[in-house]
Order: sequence, then C-alpha cells, then structure tokens
Amino acid sequence: MDKKETIKYYSRMENLDEVITQEEINEKISSIAAAITTDYSDKDPILIGVLNGSFMFMADLIRKIELDCEVDFIKISSYADATRTSGTVRLIKDISADINGRHIIIVEDIVDTGLTVRFLKRRMEDSDTKSVEFASLLFKETDASVGVKIKYVGFNIPNNYVVGYGLDYAQKLRSLESIYRMRELPPE
Repeated sequence: MDKKETIKYYSRMENLDEVITQEEINEKISSIAAAITTDYSDKDPILIGVLNGSFMFMADLIRKIELDCEVDFIKISSYADATRTSGTVRLIKDISADINGRHIIIVEDIVDTGLTVRFLKRRMEDSDTKSVEFASLLFKETDASVGVKIKYVGFNIPNNYVVGYGLDYAQKLRSLESIYRMRELPPE
C-alpha cells in the first residue's frame, strides 16, 4: 500500500470505537468554562489555542466562558509522522498578542507526552506573563506525562490513539463530533 492508500485504510469508520460522545464533550466543556469564568472573574485572560487540534474545543470553550477574553493561536509540531512524536517541538506559527504581564490559558486538544506543554510553558513564562495555565480536553496518563500540571482537564484517557472533535490521523477524521479510539494503527 502506498501512503495515500494506507491513510484511507486506517481512516475507515469500521476501525473506530466511540469512547467519548458529543454530549459528554459538551457537558465537560460547560464545566471547564464555568471554572475558568470563576477563576478569572477579576482578570483579563488571553486564551491561546494550539493548532490544529484544539480549534473545535477552543471555539466551544470560548462561547461558554462568561468573560470577555482575548483569543490567539499558536501552531507547533512534535510529530514525526501521523501517529508518533518526534521528541522535538517545532514552532510553525507564533502568537501575535502581547502577553507581557497577562494571564494566559493555553488550550490543548490532548496532552500525552507533555512535550508541547513543557515547551509552551517555558516560552510563555519567558515573556514575563502573570500566569500560565493549561486547559486540555484530553489527558493521557503515560510515563512521559508524569509531573505535567494541567489545571483544566476534560477527560483522562488511556494510552490509545484517538481521533475526532479536532483530533486527527494524518489530517483526517477531525470533523467527527465524538472522540473515537482507533482499533488498528499502521505498522511502525
């Protein structure tokens, strides 16, 4: 199979098991938004979404936060291919907001190795921010993520490859409204 055929084969719905429904996602986002609204009621936070995966979570979250927040995006990459991390982080698109002296909430789709969280925390703190916190829809409890502090977590999940609701496999399956576990992954 060539790369295109491989992606098509592993992206079939028969290879997916629903693990978190759209309703569960909506309920959890409402809960996270309420917590952020309370925690930042006297602050003026900037929410920074990590592209591409966080865009759906970010959009739904910002609509439910009952504060006037600024929004920006950053794009980084830590994946060597469709399913494996490279171990290094590359900055692809930086933020444009002035974050000096501001409260920052970085919005992630998923935290698995903690590599991007550590990178982003250092990068934001180097800009003399007042505070840096993270909101992640999903958190994988892995050996690599031990010690990673995420203030707002939607769901703790096992170490499976998941897609849907912004999460992708080779840029496919992002548009699914629920989150699915891939039963089978391509060989390494």
